[in-house]
Amino acid sequence: MNILILGGAGFLGCSLARRCVRDSGNHVLVVDSLDKEIGSRKEDLMGIWPQIEFAHGDIRDVQLVRDLVRRQDVVFNCATQTSHTRSMGEPTYDAEVNCLGNLNVLEAVRHENPDAVVVYPSTSTVIGRALKDTIDESHLERPLDIYSAHKLVAEKHFHIYNTSHNLKTVVLRFANLYGPYGKPRPEFGFLNYFLHLADTDQDITVYGTGGQRRNLMYVEDAADIMYASATDSRMYRGLFFATHDEHYTVSEIAHEIVRVFQRGQVVSTQWPEDRISIEIDSVTFSSAQLRGLTGWAPRFSFEAGLTKTKEIMLGVNQR
Repeated sequence: MNILILGGAGFLGCSLARRCVRDSGNHVLVVDSLDKEIGSRKEDLMGIWPQIEFAHGDIRDVQLVRDLVRRQDVVFNCATQTSHTRSMGEPTYDAEVNCLGNLNVLEAVRHENPDAVVVYPSTSTVIGRALKDTIDESHLERPLDIYSAHKLVAEKHFHIYNTSHNLKTVVLRFANLYGPYGKPRPEFGFLNYFLHLADTDQDITVYGTGGQRRNLMYVEDAADIMYASATDSRMYRGLFFATHDEHYTVSEIAHEIVRVFQRGQVVSTQWPEDRISIEIDSVTFSSAQLRGLTGWAPRFSFEAGLTKTKEIMLGVNQR
């Protein structure tokens, strides 16, 4: 199977690349802009470098994307700007990557390779604040920041290209992925930032009481369902929440990370003003639709995912 991973040197992309090379017969082309601000690094592909082909490129380059999608069986579009706070300060840049870049990919597939399957990892934050106890695909979408709004726009693009142009598309909404090779900066998500703080024996700061509930999932589980979706025709045309059934408060998450890593300590502080306006409060997600259709379930508990993350991060630090 010929597989193209756009944004394949990023956090989710490099885990997906590792999943793809596990099956013999796959030719995996990884493409990434290696933007330092986005945080993608070629070094995170170490260990599978001989098993992949790499190309430097940006999904905003129309002709390059058209050239790349030809002869591919599957296109995973993991190329994205993922910082909620950066999107608020640079909304036009976020639109260029997360809206126009995504359109470039869909247009390229439509014109150059309409038989390919296109898989898009979206985010649970397109929902905004919860309006009911459990969030599923029927929940109203009211995003609170530019990043989430543009990811929602991209979801709608996928739906339109499926219904109007008959492309085989899959959209998966993830929530709070964590694991090795994550970005060690708070603007790219609190979970991997907490892991970095524990790994470097620093304080983990929780805003307020840390009582807001979060769903979280080890990144290999996300890579598994993305890979499976590419060859499961039942999922084409679908939009699914792909989340764990475990939910923890932010305070519980921080303390569990400290316990497993045996480093760092948890401290608390008041909420900063720039975070209050985009805070989604407590959320509970359901992946019943995806699980009922495919039988998929995450393999890693939070403790197991943290333990494996610690082991991999220790190996990376010793290089």
